[in-house]
Amino acid sequence: MRVQSGLGSAHPTHLASVFDNRREPVKLFTIIAVASIAATAVTSANAREQIRIVGSSTVFPFSTAVAEQFGKTTDFATPVVESTGSGGGLKLFCAGVGAEYPDITNASRRMKAKEFAMCQDNGVTEIVESVIGYDGIVIANANSGPTFALTLEQVVIALAANGPMPSTWDQVDPSLPAIAIEVLGPPPSSGTRDAFEELVMSEGCELTDLVDCEGVEIREDGVYVEAGENDNLIVSKLEANPNALGIFGFSFLDQNSDVIKGASMDGVDPTFDNIADGEYEISRSLYYYIKVAHIGVIPGIAEYATEFSSQAAAGEEGYLSDKGLIPLFEDEFKENADRVRDLVILTGDEWN
Repeated sequence: MRVQSGLGSAHPTHLASVFDNRREPVKLFTIIAVASIAATAVTSANAREQIRIVGSSTVFPFSTAVAEQFGKTTDFATPVVESTGSGGGLKLFCAGVGAEYPDITNASRRMKAKEFAMCQDNGVTEIVESVIGYDGIVIANANSGPTFALTLEQVVIALAANGPMPSTWDQVDPSLPAIAIEVLGPPPSSGTRDAFEELVMSEGCELTDLVDCEGVEIREDGVYVEAGENDNLIVSKLEANPNALGIFGFSFLDQNSDVIKGASMDGVDPTFDNIADGEYEISRSLYYYIKVAHIGVIPGIAEYATEFSSQAAAGEEGYLSDKGLIPLFEDEFKENADRVRDLVILTGDEWN
């Protein structure tokens, strides 16, 4: 199996669909002209000097690293990056055009068709999508706690609301520790939660007769604890409770390997190489979205996007790989960089 593209197909053979069915590339001078026409919504008098970025907690450390590098190496102000969750970020991003609305939103899953429609309804009609790389979703616990070797089937049995609802891990499988099931994870507004439900709950329920796969949902009886959009908070809670497990993006495991360890999944450890090679099956694409109407009004948006899509940042040897980003393959990387450079607009056909 290869890395998930975020469109329900495996990586890399179907990833090209991310880049298909787009409007012809729109050159930067054309976009700036359009942005100028939209000055009734965003005026120079009211424009911010700093780019405002919201969205995914998983993409947050990568976006923050790019923002800091951008602020150090250009004459533009360092962008402000907020961790609001993928769903929350898209809601803010799609709310309208104007200096009071974000310029860019990060997402750990692809924008949904209904979110694209919400943007269109609110006048956010020109949006550029960038795929920055890949990330694994890991299940981890404190280094001082027991070592878990899990399967998709076991995780679904443990967490499904429409299943046996065991209270301890050994009730799921005798090979697992005889300790209470406690899993700290993201809330429904999180892209990581969306991806976990798709890649683990929906896929895994097909492997067992103990769970009803129709409308499979995560338990709400206290076994699964919604820990908010701050993945660093989950890490600190795992340190305090070594028997608890947490769900978050691979980069947080990579950056905190001195205090937490990842559970293997179906015999495969969550490592950089295993995610890049597609051996680790719980993996997805990471995105950000640019509001084209703000380009040329809020300073530095196009330049920030260029930095994010550069080899120096997101390439195989880029500084984001040091923070756990799994880079795109060479052809995908070039296609994404070209799309960001040419500001290729989403048309809505991407969801057909």
